Amino acid sequence: MRLIRHDSCTQEWVVPRRLHRVLSPLSPAGPAGPIARKSGTGMPVVGMVGGGQLARMTAAAAIGLGATFRVLSESENESAALVTHDVTVGSHRSLSDVSAFAAQCDVITFDHEHVPGPILAKLESDGVLVRPGGGALKYTQDKLAMRERLSALGVPCPRFAPVASLADVAAFAGGEWPVVVKAVSGGYDGKGVWICESTEEVEEVLALGIPLMAEEFVPFRRELAALVARSPSGQGAAYPIVQTVQVDGICREVIAPAPGLSQDTAVEAEAMALKIAAELGVTGLLAVELFETSRGGLLVNELAMRPHNSGHWTIEGARTSQFEQHLRAVLDLPLGSCAPPEGTFTVMANLLGGTDPDVFDRYIHVMAADPAVKVHFYGKEVRLGRKIGHVTIVGGPEDDVAEVRDRARRAASYLRWGTEDGD
Repeated sequence: MRLIRHDSCTQEWVVPRRLHRVLSPLSPAGPAGPIARKSGTGMPVVGMVGGGQLARMTAAAAIGLGATFRVLSESENESAALVTHDVTVGSHRSLSDVSAFAAQCDVITFDHEHVPGPILAKLESDGVLVRPGGGALKYTQDKLAMRERLSALGVPCPRFAPVASLADVAAFAGGEWPVVVKAVSGGYDGKGVWICESTEEVEEVLALGIPLMAEEFVPFRRELAALVARSPSGQGAAYPIVQTVQVDGICREVIAPAPGLSQDTAVEAEAMALKIAAELGVTGLLAVELFETSRGGLLVNELAMRPHNSGHWTIEGARTSQFEQHLRAVLDLPLGSCAPPEGTFTVMANLLGGTDPDVFDRYIHVMAADPAVKVHFYGKEVRLGRKIGHVTIVGGPEDDVAEVRDRARRAASYLRWGTEDGD
């Protein structure tokens, strides 16, 4: 056993040598009293703002829990709206739309972090259960605020500074290039992030006229992700630390657990994520994207307070999927086990759109070639480079990680291009 103290709350929790158990207690995330139930079934109504693939997969998890699930979608053709019975079409940027939607629900949560802060504040002032709350979500909406808060907590991050001019970036670089320039808000999947090799490239970014910050370029060994859950009662749970593989800023592959990661580093990463969740007051899931540096240390790259691409593997690969876990947390239900079945590991490969929209027709080859492959489509129009689904393979003690990774890659490639040899 390894004891980890959360000094700021003078509380303790235990991370067993066998990881991925539910941990308790952490500091409470907010009122944990009974949730009013507006559904005719007597079960609570969860409303998710956003109609993307995360809401689509959360809707499937809600069925097993018996919760009524509603979605606020930008259109009736979004991923979740195509498969969810209770859909309200409206904008997450409209106070009237979000408020009217919230009035039909017992608790509100999100499949993205783009609801404006003033709308979140108004909902909370009106007594709506917003989970995670606006106070936590601001650290996913404002990268500079996130960096400042985590640094104040002693959480290791890349060196950073706000910048508004070429002189600011040059002073930050100090002659050491490249420099990472980021949009303070609004970026995702590599958008809003520029790796600049020169002042000329910085000038192109500055010309966009948006708030920016600079970060040091980190020479990392690989990227990892820690996924944890936290309930209003203060219960916490941690999934295995995973390795993510990014190409052009987009996650292409996840291996769970991360191969070759020492137990000490895994414990450190889980404890760091749980500490961040507690300190920021997160309710629901928190994904912490990490750099494992060339010297072996960990640095926090990004945060997300919702189901996350790095956790899609949990549908087949963990006893409780991230989507069910998020619902359990926002409903203040006891959290489920995060453990994989004994002796297993999982590889997930994202499926990107290719040039042929008839993806379904290629199912036959993939299913016949490898019956262990699980394919998840998001109901999205196929566009080149767009995330339209993912494939998952669960390996056992007799399987080789490299071989399973290759099988997942080949399945995703065939679904995208019609050949197993594509990217």
